[in-house]
Amino acid sequence: MKRCFTLALAVLLAIGAPVREAFGYLKFGTNVGGREVPLRWSVMPVRYYINDQGVSGVSASDFQAALGRAFSTWQNVPTAAVSYQFVGFTSARPGEGDGMNTLGFRSAPELDRVLAATSFIVDTVTGALLESDIFFNSAFLWSTSASGTAGRVDLESIALHETGHLSGLGHSMIGETEMQANGGRRVIAAEAVMFPIAYAAGSVAARVPRADDIAGISDLYPGGDFAEDFGSLSGRVTKNGRGVFGAHIVAFSAASGSMIANFSLDTDGHFSIAGLAPGPYVVRVEPIDDAGVDSYFGASEPTDVDFCAMYFDRLIVVPRGGDSGAIEVKVTPK
Repeated sequence: MKRCFTLALAVLLAIGAPVREAFGYLKFGTNVGGREVPLRWSVMPVRYYINDQGVSGVSASDFQAALGRAFSTWQNVPTAAVSYQFVGFTSARPGEGDGMNTLGFRSAPELDRVLAATSFIVDTVTGALLESDIFFNSAFLWSTSASGTAGRVDLESIALHETGHLSGLGHSMIGETEMQANGGRRVIAAEAVMFPIAYAAGSVAARVPRADDIAGISDLYPGGDFAEDFGSLSGRVTKNGRGVFGAHIVAFSAASGSMIANFSLDTDGHFSIAGLAPGPYVVRVEPIDDAGVDSYFGASEPTDVDFCAMYFDRLIVVPRGGDSGAIEVKVTPK
């Protein structure tokens, strides 16, 4: 009998364990035989169903079209080999644990800061991903307009984020926010659709994946010559000689201006950023400060945010198909 567990990932909230291996973003996994196995689909295409109930301003067919565009965006990443198939409409609702990947609306007014959430059912014996559902919170007003609608959340933008989760992507921290009087945060800018806080209602700015998203989906489902054409940057983040867990490391391409990032993911402060085009990079290390720590790590993780942001003192050159060689970034306490 298979033993399963469920994992939920939401806009603004994430619950799960980070996988300790090279990648260009945060991804989630389960422990199998003493090692972390990333959540990813082993059979293509990933088949999904859509609940046949629409909401105000969004019919079931409008919903299906917006989701289709979101899935196509991931599928069209040239360095990734991932595909999806719409099977049909269903009366089943997301979260029923029926073996179907179901996407649909559900009213959850008590989750007043959660626009949508993705859940998984995973076989903890084999690590196989068995089911993933997405619910969109109908307590909010939604829009599928090509240019957005004032006062309504853009469905395609949130669908792109959530279908990224369904594919196995975790949250990215490449974004800037400011605190609001109500205790929430407003997004000023984001360089990843997987940033855990959504743009304000009416915006369609998050319909296009950025460099960090592309590196993530390509690392999970490498296509073509991805492994041979791209390289990685690795090392440690330390403070007073000890490793820092949960530091955010950003690799900024001096050639293209793109940013790809990762976190240090063990108590020795090790990190690795994969999916980097060959060339020189500026490396910046910073604490988590533009979303809650629980958007990236569980409460039991020893995440350290008590240090000052800093740049590494030289450019790092990433080779094609290889690693830059380990560096040590020494940060200081605040």
